[in-house]
Amino acid sequence: MMEKNIETFIGCESSYEDADMVLFGAPFDSTTSFRPGARFGSAAIRHESFGLETYSPYQNEDLEDYRVFDRGDLELCFGSPELALADIENCATDILRDHKFPLLIGGEHLVTLGALRAAAGRYPDLHLIHFDAHADLRDQYLGAKLSHAAVIRRCYEILGDNRIHQFCIRSGERAEFDFAAAHTDLHKFNFDGLEALCRRLKQEDTPVYFTIDLDCLDPSMFCGTGTPEAGGVDFPALSDAITTVAETNVIAADVTELAPGLDASGASTAAACKTVRELILAIGKNRRKRRVSE
Repeated sequence: MMEKNIETFIGCESSYEDADMVLFGAPFDSTTSFRPGARFGSAAIRHESFGLETYSPYQNEDLEDYRVFDRGDLELCFGSPELALADIENCATDILRDHKFPLLIGGEHLVTLGALRAAAGRYPDLHLIHFDAHADLRDQYLGAKLSHAAVIRRCYEILGDNRIHQFCIRSGERAEFDFAAAHTDLHKFNFDGLEALCRRLKQEDTPVYFTIDLDCLDPSMFCGTGTPEAGGVDFPALSDAITTVAETNVIAADVTELAPGLDASGASTAAACKTVRELILAIGKNRRKRRVSE
């Protein structure tokens, strides 16, 4: 008997009703400021994930032991960032309402704002942990308030002072770093300070939104992105940092800024797939531990 051809991220084949985590794609890159193509990231991650094993030797965990539903990509309005963000927010809101974990796959980094709006609406004391090469704290970019270059500034307007924690940042205007010094917890170049932060957030059981812009990775291993910046971290450092953040009360997350067409070798897409696998497993493991302890 023939079955429908439905492509999911590897191992993410649970039904929605049974799932603890819901993966959904946001193929949007209409505000990209340099090299476009991130709209194809979520589909490429899903398609190329079948080059992975479901088992992670980093964590000794297997995707087959977790219940993850892959909802596929949203159909977003490319001509209107606000309409696209509204659709992302509505999807994340539905997932959170059903007591499931939303995992958003971009797309450019602006898509984070839609999911964060949903999370902040449910968790008023929400904190944001942000991995990125870029500060993304501009008030506007070429007159546009809704831009991937301004996404964390828009998140700040929702969360306020001292609730945004930024790591690996190595690019931005001087004004962005001045703003961060007054309003966010910004760590340049690497993950120094992450363990201490996560210990504190874990002790306080603070709800966390976790956003990973993949250009935190050095372009020598991740060149398939719109605005590559030399000097980034390597994959083992990112993998360790993901497991550190996952020990906190992460209630939603995203992975953004793969532009697969900019790396014909496929190495960047492979790194993105592995990042998503490690994130699913780390979050899933901690959510399972929290349920057991309750």
